[in-house]
Amino acid sequence: MRKPELAAVIAEKTDLTKDQANEVLNAILESITQAVNNDTVTLVGFGTFEKRHRGARTGKNPQTGEPVKIKASNTVAFKPGKNLRDSINVPAKPAKKTK
Repeated sequence: MRKPELAAVIAEKTDLTKDQANEVLNAILESITQAVNNDTVTLVGFGTFEKRHRGARTGKNPQTGEPVKIKASNTVAFKPGKNLRDSINVPAKPAKKTK
């Protein structure tokens, strides 16, 4: 699902226009982006976003095999919440047998 499709689902479920839903979605994403820079963002039941630091390291150029220095950087990690994990680990229902 892409962002416009998500905005359309939000619009349908909340009786907002697609433009209004897109504004809401953009505001949420912007707020999460700003907040994760300073702190963790926890959406209970969905998951937690947090900033993690990656130290400098040596990698390998896949074409030449030569060592490459990779700079230290920050990245965002996501840890899914229990409800999200449980929703994707639901066993498939067996197909109904016909006589």
